[in-house]
Amino acid sequence: MRMIREVLRLHHSCGLSHKKVATALKISHGAVGEYLKRASAAGLSWPVDDDLDDEQLESKLYPKVAPSKEGCRPQPDCAAMREELKKKGVTLSLLWAEYRENHPEGCGFSQFCDIYKKFNRVLAISMRMPHEAGEKAFSDFAGSTLPIISEVTGEVHQAHLFVCALGASSYTFAKLYSDETTASWCNGHADAFTFFGGATVKVVPDNPKAVITKASRYEPDINASFAQMAAHFDVAVIPARVRKPQDKAKVEAGVGLATRWILAVLRKTTFFSLREANDQVAKLLHRLNEKKFQKRPGSRQSLFDELDKPALRPLPSSQYEFCEIRSATIGMDYHFAFENHMYSVPFKYRFGKVILRVTDTTIEALLGNKRIASHSRSYNQGSFTTLPEHQPREHKDYGNWSPEIIVERGSKVGPGTSALFEAIMASRPVAEQGFRSCVGILKLRKTFGDERLDAACSKALAIRGLSYKAVKSLLKYGLEARPLPEKPLQLKLIHSNLRETNSFNTPVSLEICNVNSSDDRQSQEPQTIRHGQCSGKSTDDEEFTGT
Repeated sequence: MRMIREVLRLHHSCGLSHKKVATALKISHGAVGEYLKRASAAGLSWPVDDDLDDEQLESKLYPKVAPSKEGCRPQPDCAAMREELKKKGVTLSLLWAEYRENHPEGCGFSQFCDIYKKFNRVLAISMRMPHEAGEKAFSDFAGSTLPIISEVTGEVHQAHLFVCALGASSYTFAKLYSDETTASWCNGHADAFTFFGGATVKVVPDNPKAVITKASRYEPDINASFAQMAAHFDVAVIPARVRKPQDKAKVEAGVGLATRWILAVLRKTTFFSLREANDQVAKLLHRLNEKKFQKRPGSRQSLFDELDKPALRPLPSSQYEFCEIRSATIGMDYHFAFENHMYSVPFKYRFGKVILRVTDTTIEALLGNKRIASHSRSYNQGSFTTLPEHQPREHKDYGNWSPEIIVERGSKVGPGTSALFEAIMASRPVAEQGFRSCVGILKLRKTFGDERLDAACSKALAIRGLSYKAVKSLLKYGLEARPLPEKPLQLKLIHSNLRETNSFNTPVSLEICNVNSSDDRQSQEPQTIRHGQCSGKSTDDEEFTGT
């Protein structure tokens, strides 16, 4: 009203034209003309009566018009419009077209939009974030826990409540898990989608390390296992901003309700297993979703049936199984290690790096986006899982050796070779210890041929040369062609410390001299002694005899 008073003063008191008044007050000359026109119609000039306040001046310039026929037009149902706008593809223009079909004399589109905007201005702040049906699911763990007592040890474990709420209907899922690890986060979302009967377009989790490996306002790093879960259900992960609880207000409210209506109700109940506790949680969860809203009609269940349920994406045909993502390096033996167990990959990928996708039952090795190996998971530490198709030919053949196969391979060379193989394996404490020798002998075929090799094996067997080196030496020096003697030569062994057989049969005559104490020496008759006697003593009962 101050601007109108100033227009009246400048025009009537100062005599300025419309254009000059507009320039002085920095308004349009059309506005100046409108103000003066209304003042003239109301019989106002300058100076304005001092007793006329702004409210009275406004009522004179802008008198209320009596309600016309158009004022009785049916008003749109703004609350119903708000719920309809949550559905995909629904716009204000579409709702206005439907409104005019039912009420041909209704208000125009501009007034229709103004009425809805005024309705939105009076809503509570928590209701100002519209969510399309089936678009988002908000998830988090409740801060409170529920104790579970072990029947075996009596030890108390704390169970953690996972909560997931849909954006449009606030329909809530809740379930207890033993911890808040990545596996629990992934299984929680999988169980929630199964509970909803479909998947949303986006999931908005909190920022724990189990889900977000590196938090960032712009490009957060998502845990590989959680990303694999999202890919399985074809959902986008949009984590809430750090320290911005308003980004996940739905689940914050859901966590509060679940804490009050589930955990608080069960606080005095003793549970001995997680399954037993979850049975009670499911009953209380159904009651929570059926509970009527306080500020709007319906319940979470009714809104879910009306809004979110028809808009959810169908679940994948294959059931989700938590998958741990690891990296590994392939060794020179074309095996990688996981939890102290070795798994094979095709030998051509040795020394490479692979991504492991591990479940409770299987383990897969990925190179890029290509799966190069798949095994049943083994919990036997310190052992190997090797597939024959991953081995090079020479390793595959050796791994399939058995005594029977060794002898059979030798018989293809000749009877001497098979006989030598049998002798080699029989000479070892364990037959498998002779496999390498036999394999080495077989490889000599390429150099010397079957005929020479079989002859060398026969000769090695005859001279008891039961080794790879013996056969190779015979072939190297061409000794396999020399005939063996009919009888083995027996050479006389000459050694200074050995006696012949005659030494034990022929008596030995010895001359024994007795030495007296005097200088005179007396000759003694020679005595005959048997072998084994020695001077000065007799053996057994034999004595010296002399004259």
